[in-house]
Amino acid sequence: MNNQKVDVLLVGSGVMSATLATLLSELDSSLNIMMVERQSGAATESTDAWNNAGTGHAGYCELNYTPMDAAGNVEINRALAINASFEVSLQLWSSLVEKNILPTPQNFINAVPHLSFVWGDADVDFLRKRHAALKAHHLFQDMEFSDDEATLKAWMPLIMQQRDSNKLPLAATRVAYGSDVNFGALTRSLISSLQARNNFTLSLDTEVTALKQNNNGRWLVELKNINNNATSSIDAGFVFLGAGGGALKLLQKSGIPESKGYGGFPVSGQWLVCSDPEVIKQHHSKVYGKAALGAPPMSVPHLDTRIINGQPSLLFGPYAGFTTKFLKQGSYLDLFKSIRLDNLKPLLSVAWHSFDLTRYLIGEALQTHASRMKTLRNFYPQAKDSNWHLQDAGKRVQIIKKCDTKGGKLEFGTEIVSAQDGSIAALLGASPGASVSVQAMIDVIERCFRTELKNPEWQQKLKALVPSYGESLVDDASLLKRVRERTLQTLKLAK
Repeated sequence: MNNQKVDVLLVGSGVMSATLATLLSELDSSLNIMMVERQSGAATESTDAWNNAGTGHAGYCELNYTPMDAAGNVEINRALAINASFEVSLQLWSSLVEKNILPTPQNFINAVPHLSFVWGDADVDFLRKRHAALKAHHLFQDMEFSDDEATLKAWMPLIMQQRDSNKLPLAATRVAYGSDVNFGALTRSLISSLQARNNFTLSLDTEVTALKQNNNGRWLVELKNINNNATSSIDAGFVFLGAGGGALKLLQKSGIPESKGYGGFPVSGQWLVCSDPEVIKQHHSKVYGKAALGAPPMSVPHLDTRIINGQPSLLFGPYAGFTTKFLKQGSYLDLFKSIRLDNLKPLLSVAWHSFDLTRYLIGEALQTHASRMKTLRNFYPQAKDSNWHLQDAGKRVQIIKKCDTKGGKLEFGTEIVSAQDGSIAALLGASPGASVSVQAMIDVIERCFRTELKNPEWQQKLKALVPSYGESLVDDASLLKRVRERTLQTLKLAK
């Protein structure tokens, strides 16, 4: 491996890197691609099944994607964009299943209805408005709304079990072909297929210690084997930093001007996991509620059916907390080591303006089992303390960036940061994350492989992998109909 020369170096073995490697390998099989991972296995951090909600984020159930404006209107543009992006992911996965690059769909994706559930006059009124606004668009035309007790019991029997419906009005929306995605299984399948090709190398237990751009525009990347401390170097034409929470520190090491001013706000997560098989059998959906006042979007409470390694599980959460780690297997010094002169002002600004959020996260981390169970009982009133145990989820590093008005702002989305010459790119941020990985990686290709993408052969291959490429699913109802019919059938998500 010493002084090896590659066309593409991918840092991190999560869903983003695996998706980019797959796309590039399909577009040009002659590209020499290498992936390095500091852990001893692939997709063990945020991509692993137990470290995320597994929700195929499509805007169906996530109320934070449809805020209400000052005039009382529900804004749906973000939900439309996320839904269209998830449809892009479904298209690529369908193509890869058809090409036998991915296994039988049930190994990584299963149909699990997506529901939004609220109670109280104000929230029921909001949900009704949200449903009306979304259903009017072809992307959400199959969304159902109900405030009928019998219908709600049919949709979510566990939640409605012995619930006193006379106390508060209840309502829910439902999309039957929502999905649960095992992103860890998906990613490991992609990497396994890549390893069968001559143009791909995976190096585990390997971390990046330095990276520097040469005068010829290529990158010299210094590596170290974690087990024996052996060092080596890679000469790479293009570098992608897809290392989850570790991407920020690597981006800072690159020294590119575009990295200046970025900081990270790490947030931890935990789930309550049900251990009673009889309870698990009674629930088959992902039911999202409204976030508590002051809670970050990633803390929207939801009761989730998960299908992991073929077995159904039931999770509730997430319970957020404050941490200084950037990775689950990271160091408590990660946050402090990320501080630079160029991001100090944004960091201090966010710290000052987000004190209530920090206090909320610390309070979440200090909760007792009894207080967590009290939150769960808002969803499932009959929940028994003894049936649920706490399990750690993954870490998320939210983006902090410069802001003209406040000096710095905290964002909860994802963002691609790339060099002007397209020789290096990094993915920062969290939700909706893995669900829109395909669209995000197509964006990387459009930014960083501009010359190659002008080749008609690349265009044709990309169009074959993602039939809607170059067109708008938001604007074209007939295109969506064709695309969705195919993906629901191929991935076995339809009834």
